[in-house]
Amino acid sequence: MSIVVTGATGQLGRLVIEELLERVPADRVAAVVRDADKAADLAARGVELRIADYSSPATLKDAFHPADTVLLISSNDLQSRVAQHAAVIDAAKEAGVARLVYTGVLGGPDADFLLASAHRETEDLILASGLPYTFLRNGWYTENYTSQLATVLEHGAVVGSAREGRVASAARRDYAAAAAVVLAGEGHENIAYELSGDVAWSLPEYAAEVARQTGREVVYTDLPAEDFRALLTGAGMPADFAVVFADVDDAISRGRLAVTTGDLARLTGRPTTPLAATVAEALKA
Repeated sequence: MSIVVTGATGQLGRLVIEELLERVPADRVAAVVRDADKAADLAARGVELRIADYSSPATLKDAFHPADTVLLISSNDLQSRVAQHAAVIDAAKEAGVARLVYTGVLGGPDADFLLASAHRETEDLILASGLPYTFLRNGWYTENYTSQLATVLEHGAVVGSAREGRVASAARRDYAAAAAVVLAGEGHENIAYELSGDVAWSLPEYAAEVARQTGREVVYTDLPAEDFRALLTGAGMPADFAVVFADVDDAISRGRLAVTTGDLARLTGRPTTPLAATVAEALKA
């Protein structure tokens, strides 16, 4: 029986494996990857590599074994993600895995923004499969913002269309730690966790925090949704991604990502990483 992490060389997947290796022996962890070379460091630490691709269902047949606990990290392919998820679910069911853990989005069936649609469909597919499950409904990652700090500092502005809406974000490592706890632990079967940061903050507050830490003038500029979409596409973002990201800002303006349930801190046993700490880490990088 192994703990299997799909998408294991991605930003979240690598962190989940790091957290697992602090809790269980390496020979209990398996990483599903498309390219073995990109996971050579994991193999060197004793993690089993299983080569498979969400987009190639035939490759998934050997990715899972009976009694495995599997983490399905959601695909970042906005157009094909439901079909890709369905292929993983079918392979997991055929293999007879013990439990399927899925990284969805905060709010689950009540989330009413575009990004949530595929997650709702995936949760329905998992429920229909009859597999024991755990839903990790992740809120927004603080790194979604801090990864853009170079641009923010270049222009002296945080730009969005969320108005005064608040985001209860947490660091990606917080969500990874919660996933590791659920994967390695017991008592999480058929439960949905609503995961978010302990404190919700607004984009004007984020701009002010960046200004405080850098000593530079940084302001928040709020745009109409249509103008924000145009800005994103003008900066090179694909149009379908721009529509989704602008819609997320609309969801933020309506309070959909401001929920603070405390589930994340309870699972990890510690407070979630404050906004200021993630900003500081990004500035050092």
